[in-house]
Amino acid sequence: MRIGEVAAKVGVSVRALRYYEQQDLLHSTRNPGGQRQYPAGAVERVRLIQQLYSVGLPSRIIREVLPFADSGAASPELLELLAAERDRLDRQMTDLRDVRNRLHDCITEARNHDGAGSPS
Repeated sequence: MRIGEVAAKVGVSVRALRYYEQQDLLHSTRNPGGQRQYPAGAVERVRLIQQLYSVGLPSRIIREVLPFADSGAASPELLELLAAERDRLDRQMTDLRDVRNRLHDCITEARNHDGAGSPS
């Protein structure tokens, strides 16, 4: 699969795919014309990379996680790293819930004060 096809299927830029290769997160081969060729699993790999980036994991950690995602085998060090990241995400989710609840309370109070109707 060519780079443009992968980019279109996942909804990312070609530049992002090149960046993932530079970070050693994604691999391709070259055809005789020098164009990148990706394996069939590249689309799912890129989706996983994007999910991991979206929760704040840096390339360094993603690079360590990807082989585990492929094989299911993990070293004790990787398990410790994954547990630490899980705990970080738990704290982040708690913080987000707290902020969401505060915003909800502000909206409710403002609507009740202004008589703008019932809160949603």
